[in-house]
Amino acid sequence: MKICIVQISPQKGNVSANIDSHLAAIRSAVVLGIDVIIFPELSITGFEPALAKQLVQNPHSASFDCFEELAEEHEITIGIGIPTQSDTGLNISMLIFQPSKHRQVYSKTILHSDELPYFVCGDSEPVIQVRGQKLGIGICYETLQNERFLQSVNLGAKAFIASVAKPQNGIHKANSLFASFSKKCSIPILMANSIGYCDNFLSAGQSTVWNSKGKVIGQLNDVSSGLLIYDTETETVLKQSYLV
Repeated sequence: MKICIVQISPQKGNVSANIDSHLAAIRSAVVLGIDVIIFPELSITGFEPALAKQLVQNPHSASFDCFEELAEEHEITIGIGIPTQSDTGLNISMLIFQPSKHRQVYSKTILHSDELPYFVCGDSEPVIQVRGQKLGIGICYETLQNERFLQSVNLGAKAFIASVAKPQNGIHKANSLFASFSKKCSIPILMANSIGYCDNFLSAGQSTVWNSKGKVIGQLNDVSSGLLIYDTETETVLKQSYLV
């Protein structure tokens, strides 16, 4: 299986422009034979907690039909980041498109204290099925929590994908913890981070793939949009490229 993580710079609140940049990234990745493509946290709106009420998205909106069509046409799984409304409040969510399936919403289950004034925790199961294999998924802060990572592993995940929006200090923590987690559980970890300003911080990019021994085998820089494609069969990064 070929898993692609995307590093991208969302425009603050500009959903239409962000959809266009997502589509361009997906089309660039499809020609490289990917099976899964995952974007950073709240990639469609930008990570803007104070604006979440205005930016909340309907997962069933026709605006997202283009992703469903690409998932069907190319038989791929696509994960994009949006704020959604639940019965208890706003969630930080990943909207997942898969061929011949209804759209799925994965909502972040463990929030950072800074997010609590704006969002509530979800209760999603942290695995998705792709081509007969289970992949663990998580969103930013929760992916650094040992119990959440182990939950994916215990459910049979063969790789773990973290969709994040992290500044440089968050990258330092991720570098340490993800290397430790992957080595301890013998499972590769992929982290898709954004670049550019989010809320009150600069997102530091450096999207990374760690192999099952905890070694970094692919990493993007801190300023450019790009793709990392990981092959689960060979445990190698097939492609590390930057988007124009």
